[in-house]
Amino acid sequence: MWFLWLCWMCIVSVAISCYTGKPVSEGEREGLPLWVSTARLPEHLEFCGEPLPLTLSEVRENMERELYILLQQPGQLVLYQKRAGRYLSLFEQLLQAAGMPTDLKYVAIAESALLPTVQSPKQAVGLWQFIPETARKMGLRVDEFVDERRHPERSTRAALRYLQQGYELFGNWTLAVAGYNMGHENLQAQLQLQGARSFYDAFLNEETTRYIYRIVAIKHVLQNAAQYGVEMPRVEHYSPPVVRIIRWSEAIPDLVEWARQQGVRYKDVRLLNPWILQSRLPAPPSGMVYEIALPR
Repeated sequence: MWFLWLCWMCIVSVAISCYTGKPVSEGEREGLPLWVSTARLPEHLEFCGEPLPLTLSEVRENMERELYILLQQPGQLVLYQKRAGRYLSLFEQLLQAAGMPTDLKYVAIAESALLPTVQSPKQAVGLWQFIPETARKMGLRVDEFVDERRHPERSTRAALRYLQQGYELFGNWTLAVAGYNMGHENLQAQLQLQGARSFYDAFLNEETTRYIYRIVAIKHVLQNAAQYGVEMPRVEHYSPPVVRIIRWSEAIPDLVEWARQQGVRYKDVRLLNPWILQSRLPAPPSGMVYEIALPR
């Protein structure tokens, strides 16, 4: 009994010493990421060719907040780079074809960390985090069998259409991206109410405000990964899967059996086609076909 009481008192003593701010020893201090405190914002930052007004103390403070928070996540920064090998070439190709700034690829990193099946508490899904209503407006199929928000290429094309709509509405990419986050109509209403024409002049909700600065921070750190000690060699980036595409115009009542007939695993079908939600597919809409990726 005395032994148990003594153990309990030791635990309580340790807890109290931690709670009351016991000094960190030099050995413990060496393991802390003190290098973050030496990081400084550059004198110039821009997004899609649009400079940030860093001479404004509010803008600089907001930017520093997102930079320092991001630098506290070195593992996440490593994963951003690894996953970038799988998706950024697709984003850049589609952005260039559309005549849009390639900086917009960083929107997807901020949205989903480049995980095509991730879902937010607000039911936003995919690399570009569309909610169902917006996804359908942008031409994506979202139902119990198919969710094209999880289709890398189709969701990217839809995201670029939505961003382009924002640019046409607001006249600059920073506001277009802010509208991507909070909805173009909501942003337009706030700008009109406040008589503001710039993102940096508008008082917006915290989520959208931080969203823009976070994207710029991601761009800056990934472009200067070596400087911040988190650079991953390209040879270690994840590669896009090597696939062949099967065009299928009929219902597939049993995807497990269908996969077996194609000489692949059912697991391959589901992993390579995250837009498929169930173990069966109804016939595609009239005049359309399924394009199903299989291992080559």
